[in-house]
Amino acid sequence: MLKKSEKYIYLYNGRFSMKTLLIATLFALLCFANVFAAPAAINLSTEYQVIRGFGGMNHPVWIGDLTAAQRETVFGNGPNQLGFTVLRIWVSDNTSQWSREVETAKYAYDRGFLVFASPWNPPSSMTETFTRNGVANQKRLKASSYAQYATHLNDFVTYMKNQGVNLYAISVQNEPDYAEEWTWWTSSEIITFLKNNARSINCKIIAPEEFQYTKSLITPILNDPQALANVDIIGTHLYGTQYSAFPYPLFKEKGAGKELWMTEVYRPNSSDDADLWPQALEVAQHVHSAMADAEFQMYVWWYIRRSYGPLKEDGNISKRGYMMAHFSKFVRPGAVRIDATKTPETDVYVSAYKSSGADSLIIVAVNKKTSAVSQVFNISNGTVSKVESWRTSGSENMAKQSDINVTSGSFTASLPAQSVTTFVGIIQNGSSSSSSASSSSSSSLAPSSSSRPPSSSSAIPSSSSAATPSSSSEETPSSSSEESTPILLPQTHVVRALRATPLYYNLKGEPLGTAKPSNPGVYIEKNEKNVRKIVVK
Repeated sequence: MLKKSEKYIYLYNGRFSMKTLLIATLFALLCFANVFAAPAAINLSTEYQVIRGFGGMNHPVWIGDLTAAQRETVFGNGPNQLGFTVLRIWVSDNTSQWSREVETAKYAYDRGFLVFASPWNPPSSMTETFTRNGVANQKRLKASSYAQYATHLNDFVTYMKNQGVNLYAISVQNEPDYAEEWTWWTSSEIITFLKNNARSINCKIIAPEEFQYTKSLITPILNDPQALANVDIIGTHLYGTQYSAFPYPLFKEKGAGKELWMTEVYRPNSSDDADLWPQALEVAQHVHSAMADAEFQMYVWWYIRRSYGPLKEDGNISKRGYMMAHFSKFVRPGAVRIDATKTPETDVYVSAYKSSGADSLIIVAVNKKTSAVSQVFNISNGTVSKVESWRTSGSENMAKQSDINVTSGSFTASLPAQSVTTFVGIIQNGSSSSSSASSSSSSSLAPSSSSRPPSSSSAIPSSSSAATPSSSSEETPSSSSEESTPILLPQTHVVRALRATPLYYNLKGEPLGTAKPSNPGVYIEKNEKNVRKIVVK
C-alpha cells in the first residue's frame, strides 16, 4: 500500500495521482478558454456615429513636406498604401509660410479627401505676454485683438480656397491647455471668441482641441448655448488620456448636430521605432477604443511621416501605420459604426461598421493575447454570405486571407496571437434596416463610396488617386468646362453614367438641389450610390 505522502506523486505503475490529474484537467480547460472566445454579436440595424475618416498631420515648415511618392503611399488605397482620407495642416502666424501648405493639401483635396487646419499662434502683433501660475512670459491673445484674429483665420481659409483647397474646418487654437510654447486660452476666453467672433470665419469651426481629453474646456462650451451654437466640431487630443475617460455622456446629451473629432495623438510614445512589435498593437487598440468607446468620428495622428509615425522617414509604412490602415483602408468616409460586442474575450477587441451605401459590413478584430483565439461572429438584422479578410501580425503586413463563408448569419475565424484582422462582407440588398442608438453627431456628410473590397481576392482596395474613369461607352464624358473625377471610390469601382436625376452638394455636404451648379467651384454629384466630384470652371 502506498504511503499517504505518495498519493501526491507518481504511482509506481506510471499513472498520475489525483492531484496531478486535476492540474492537467485545469490546464486543459484554461487552454480551451484561451482558444475559444465568447461570440461577438454584430447588429447591422443598430447605428452609432458617422465616420469622417482617418489621417494625420503634414507640417512642411517644421519637418519638410511629403514627397510625391509619399503622398501616393499615404492617400492611395492600393497594396502598400495607408488609405488615409483626412489631412490636418498648419495655420502659420506668418502669412509668408502659407504657400508651403498648398501642394500636399491640394493633392488630398483633389482626390476628394477632407482637409482641415489648426493654428498654434496668432500673429505676434495680436498677442501679449503674462504670468501664468508663477511662470512669466507666457503668451495669450490680446482682448482687443479677437476680431483681428478671426480675420487672420478667415484670411487663411480664403487663401487656401484661392489655391484650390476648400478647407472643411478650421480650429480656433491647438492645445490651449498645454501652451508653454504657443498660446494659452482659458475656457472663458474661448467662449467669448466663439460667441462674438467665430461666425465671421467662413468655415466650420473646431474648438477647443484640448491637449488631454479632460473635458475641462469642452464642458463649458456644451453648457453655454450661445457658444455651442457657434461651434461645429468639438475637437480634442488624447495625450495622457486613460481609456476610462473616453466616454463623454454630456456630449451625447447636449452635442446634437455637432461633430466629435480626435484631431491629434501619437501612441504609445515618440521614442520607440514605429515597427516595434507587439508594442504597435497598442495603436490598434487605441483606434478601436476611440471609435467604440469615445465614439469619435475622426482619428488623426500627429506627424504622418516620422520614425514613430505611420509612415517611416524612408517612405515605408510602419507597423503602427498598418494598425491604422486596418481601419482607414476599409472604414471609409460616410461609414457608420454599428453595434458589436466590444470585448468578447479579455484582450480581444471588436468594432463593426456599415459602409455609407449600407452595402458592406466591416469588422476590425484586435487580438492582443499571446495565444490564438477562435472567434465566432454572429450577424443579425442583415444577410452576409461570405467575408474577405486581411491580417497584420508580427510576420505579416495586411496579408490577404482565405474567404470565409457565413452560414446562418455566423462565421468563425482564427485570430492569431498578437494580430489585427479586418473582415469585409457584402450585405445583400434590402437585408438590413437601421435604427440609431446614439445622438452623437450625424450632421450631413458629403456622399461617399462603399467600403466593399475588390472582386479579386488578391489585393486590397485599390488607390483612389488613380481612379480615372475608363473609356467605356457608359462613362460620363468630360468636357472643357468640367473636370470629372470620382470621389472616395476605390479604383476597382467603375464610375458609371448617372442615369436618374442627380443631386448636388457643396464640399461641406450641404445639399444644393437638382440643378447643376453654374458658379465656378468644386461640387459633389450623387445619383443613388454613384458619387463623383465635379469641377465647374
